[in-house]
Amino acid sequence: MRRTVLMGMLLGLAGCGQGNSLERISGPTMGSSYTVQYVRTPQGPAPEQVKREVERVLEGVDKRFSTYRSDSLVEAFNRLPANSCQPMPADVLELVRVGEQLAQQSGGAFDLTVEPLLDLWGFGPQSRLEKVPDAQVLAATRQRVGHGHLRISAEQLCKDAPVEVDFNSIAAGHAVDLLVARLNALGIADLLVEATGELKAVGRKADGSPWKVALELPRDDRQIARQVVNVDGFGVSTSGDYRNYFEENGQRYSHTFDARLGQPVKHDLAAVTVFDRSTLMADGYSTLLFILGPEQGWDFALEHGIAAVFVTRVADGFVSRSTPAFAQVAVN
Repeated sequence: MRRTVLMGMLLGLAGCGQGNSLERISGPTMGSSYTVQYVRTPQGPAPEQVKREVERVLEGVDKRFSTYRSDSLVEAFNRLPANSCQPMPADVLELVRVGEQLAQQSGGAFDLTVEPLLDLWGFGPQSRLEKVPDAQVLAATRQRVGHGHLRISAEQLCKDAPVEVDFNSIAAGHAVDLLVARLNALGIADLLVEATGELKAVGRKADGSPWKVALELPRDDRQIARQVVNVDGFGVSTSGDYRNYFEENGQRYSHTFDARLGQPVKHDLAAVTVFDRSTLMADGYSTLLFILGPEQGWDFALEHGIAAVFVTRVADGFVSRSTPAFAQVAVN
């Protein structure tokens, strides 16, 4: 369901506090995996109950948003012809509104309806081969893309053209927020939740030390931590081009698309990591900033007060710079 995400977690287990222990559960989800670490208290739920609740939430997200299963609500909507509507749950409509916000803010660069382009270039669920498409085929496919063809009517999602929605740029962040809320409802206050690479850390580990997140150096050959950040109360998302891409005639084509152009982004920004109280918004903004690139994305992040770290390719490696808002993220 999800694009390859570019961030690693430090999973070293800390010592226990008085009567508390650090539990860890994990498993497959959305074509990738999830990991939940949390401080278990004597009066808290059993790990087996936590795992059931986590997987119930994730299964629900997959059934609503996955473009890789034919029985999902999103795929049912995508099969509808133009001028059709379909009843949708509240959170699907919420993510449509978030997608519209990001599309408006980015001047149409971010778009939830790029799935036909992903398929055409070889990155989507209906793709056959990673290749640069024929210009005429690309022009025809672009007629099936455009967030302006979507609208919400009462509790229905409607379209006036045969567009297909793809929530992969924001659904994983939404899933993390749902998991945090569910675990909080179970009485779990200190936790680190990760799903397909998006994560959120709240509180501290059992010994009182902070949760640590390792940001990777954007290399496609091996994982190397370039920066370790202590996090409390923030969602974290990274977007980049170094894990899911193909090369043709010396040109790298990533899985991240600029909907205005109908093709993968072309710039020197290798990765951008965003921190936000909402993992959903961290997820969306990391994609948006990566689409805009090292200059426009940086200016956008400054204008909107986004806590972000940009890693740009240069001749002898990489250069990293952080926005002023990033200084407010790290905890001691």
